[in-house]
Amino acid sequence: MANGIVETIADGYRAVHQQLRDQLASAEDAALAWVPAAETNPVSVLVVHTLGSEAEVWRLAAAIPASRDRAAEFVPQAGGKQDLLARVAAADALLAELAPKVTPQDLDAVRERPDRSPHTVLHWLVTNYGHAREHLAHVELTLQLYRAALAEV
Repeated sequence: MANGIVETIADGYRAVHQQLRDQLASAEDAALAWVPAAETNPVSVLVVHTLGSEAEVWRLAAAIPASRDRAAEFVPQAGGKQDLLARVAAADALLAELAPKVTPQDLDAVRERPDRSPHTVLHWLVTNYGHAREHLAHVELTLQLYRAALAEV
């Protein structure tokens, strides 16, 4: 049953990856770097941060040490669409590698993430999936706002 749970969660992440690919494919590079307002992030930052957080959680789930520079994820990158699509492809590959390694015992194991209270791996996977969906919505909205701003010009 637990492997079914992991596969269900992994399928959710795969769906997020596909939706990110779809959003990126329909966007021009300028849209990916556009900032809609103060205290908001461009699509490029949202994608990099989402995938960085995801990788950290899947490594935690598979009991593989990870290092992550979260602050660097919020520094806009100049790579453009192809770089972001490559990052999504790398996230797919990491998911394919790590999801099969997560055991029923792992799901019940209590593990810590930096600057957070300890929780079970199942908790981390489910809440991080929600985090990914939330940022996917931010990506979609940012691109909608970009297109609306262009239409006003």
